[in-house]
Amino acid sequence: MSHTEAIPGSSLSAARRTRELTEAAAGRVADVLVVGLGATGAGVALDAAARGLDVVAVDAQDLAFGTSRWSSKLIHGGLRYLASAQFEVAHESAVERGVLMTRTAPHLVCAQPFVLPLTPMVSTAQASIAWAGLRAGDMLRLAARTPRQVLPAPRRLSATEARHLAPAVRGAGLRGGLLSWDGRVTDDARLVTALARTAAARGARMLTRVRVLELTGGGARIRDELTGEEGEIRARVVINAAGVWAGGLVDGIRIRPSRGTHLVLRSERLGELPAGLHIPIPGETNRFVLVLPQGDGRVYVGLTDEPVEGGIPDVPEVPETDIGFLLDVLGSALDVPVARDEVVGAFAGLRPLLDMSGGDAGTRTSDISRRHAVLTSADGVTTVVGGKLTTYRRMAQDAVDAAVAAKGLAVPPSPTADLPLVGAAAPERLRALPVPSRLVRRYGTEALAVHALATEDPALAAPVLPGHPVTRAELVWAARHEGALDESDLLDRRTRIGLVPEDREAALAVARELVTEGVLG
Repeated sequence: MSHTEAIPGSSLSAARRTRELTEAAAGRVADVLVVGLGATGAGVALDAAARGLDVVAVDAQDLAFGTSRWSSKLIHGGLRYLASAQFEVAHESAVERGVLMTRTAPHLVCAQPFVLPLTPMVSTAQASIAWAGLRAGDMLRLAARTPRQVLPAPRRLSATEARHLAPAVRGAGLRGGLLSWDGRVTDDARLVTALARTAAARGARMLTRVRVLELTGGGARIRDELTGEEGEIRARVVINAAGVWAGGLVDGIRIRPSRGTHLVLRSERLGELPAGLHIPIPGETNRFVLVLPQGDGRVYVGLTDEPVEGGIPDVPEVPETDIGFLLDVLGSALDVPVARDEVVGAFAGLRPLLDMSGGDAGTRTSDISRRHAVLTSADGVTTVVGGKLTTYRRMAQDAVDAAVAAKGLAVPPSPTADLPLVGAAAPERLRALPVPSRLVRRYGTEALAVHALATEDPALAAPVLPGHPVTRAELVWAARHEGALDESDLLDRRTRIGLVPEDREAALAVARELVTEGVLG
């Protein structure tokens, strides 16, 4: 591969989509049809393709259009699940975190330090419980065999050290802090894009803007959302990975969505943040508001956990009550509270939790297990629900295992625990790449090719909007190699410019110019 090329076979484009959709609907029976292209669905497509199966994967919208782009951006080691005695889920999370950080995606997933400031709002007893939890989390790391050099040990901080790592925290009464480490993904939507492209390199047909109108154990009736044409895709195995929409495709699947809301602040509002923050929620022993610097001039603040009633929207709205709650908790630890008009953006995601409460409306969504479930319907559709971003790979493996077993297909075991995603390489190789580190964190080894675009055409080196690091070259790369079909794909998922409405509006003209010039073809 030259420095200006993508990984062979991995490029997704409008032209490839058109060609492969025509092939998929031509009557040939595929081995596997996957519905949904969030992290789990893209992971299922990769798992099946990596076992040598002929795969077609479809989504009514774009890659990572739903929950997978609204996550906390953390690859959790399972600490919160220990506190609720979900030991199997905690261990699985820690194992999958280690897989991502050391083998499959070290370019996209790295260690993130967090400080829990011991303010007067945190009692001595609460601090002791939190410290015991952090030590238990380190035991999870050890049990998962994640090396210490990948995730350092937690430790206590003096007040001076805590203020150095968290300068925005109120100094009055600060007793010190607790430093811990967890995994964080550069961008959850980019992880999904890497999964989809890795699957494509293995021969999977990854088709966005293809809506399933009817799903059966033998395939689906579909509609091309770009042309309106309807058709049929036939398959021996059908896997429903549509997340919060899964219950609309298969009878008997009851999803109880939980809304997680994040705020977006400008980085200068909180000053330099060498570490993220864990801010305890008053009255809760195991829930925190997270403050996560992004390195792109923004900081995310989250996370709520609220039940959602009624229909499932394409893009969840953020209620003012969530914003007020997060600002109140944040303000409990800061020198100067953040005002409502300083919130430049907000986003909410819906977790697809499997409802096993037996209709008990009093069960909090925060109490529902994050363990995923794989269910096979009477007509042979396998549905995978629950879980979380961290464990997408194990969810995908379990779904493929169950689906092929139900249809009596003989396939080899999953190889994905040791299968690097597009752009992955050993940390020492990534550090040696002669390109900006920001590009390496987003593209891995392909950062060379993205950087080359800007070098060869200086116009593409220009930022998409002033003050934001994304360049025109990155939009061109997204269109040519990452399956972006329109300006929304470019701004809202391949990059995260769209999280701030003001920035999105400012960048829209550039994105439309590139679309008009035909780079999306």
